[in-house]
Amino acid sequence: MATGRAEEATPDNWMFPPAEGWTIDQVKDLELPFDWELLDGAIVVRGQTKYWHNHVRDELADRLKLARTPPYKVVTEQCVLYDDQNAPKPDVIVFDPTGLEFFELECVPVEKLALVVEVVSPGSRQDDRIRKPALFAEALVPYYWRVELGRDRQIAVHEFWLHHKHREYIEAPEQPVHRKVLITDHPFPVEIDLRPLVGF
Repeated sequence: MATGRAEEATPDNWMFPPAEGWTIDQVKDLELPFDWELLDGAIVVRGQTKYWHNHVRDELADRLKLARTPPYKVVTEQCVLYDDQNAPKPDVIVFDPTGLEFFELECVPVEKLALVVEVVSPGSRQDDRIRKPALFAEALVPYYWRVELGRDRQIAVHEFWLHHKHREYIEAPEQPVHRKVLITDHPFPVEIDLRPLVGF
């Protein structure tokens, strides 16, 4: 009889998942000296980010909080429960908390998400451009923003909408890339001046 599933991840064994992979129940209490997320049953170390990345992430979240309409909530670095073996941590999420337990919530169920925002850094290009959009599109998350820092050190926000039939993201038809100012009605009306987000 297989017993791997009964084992909990510890600081000594987290890098050696069972043959079936770790589940969220096996890793949720794991404390490690670095940030991590659960992807395909493996504990994946999240790379160190620079100040600009964290600043842009937090500023976008603050502006989304100011613009949000009920019932939406906005949070950064919150794990999302995609399935038993996937609990990614997007930079920013907008979600509907209806029916969720405030004091018991650990990971936001993916079906509650309205928007995922990822700020691309050198260590997350493939994840933010390919893997995570595919994951969230498959879960029918309506909107995805990919935030890029250009060579001119200015921010560009790539806005994607879900194509429900194909379960993939397509460029927003109204304005796929926002520079200087982001204006959109999805998932709620918001206007963000992107220029002050970079620099001290």
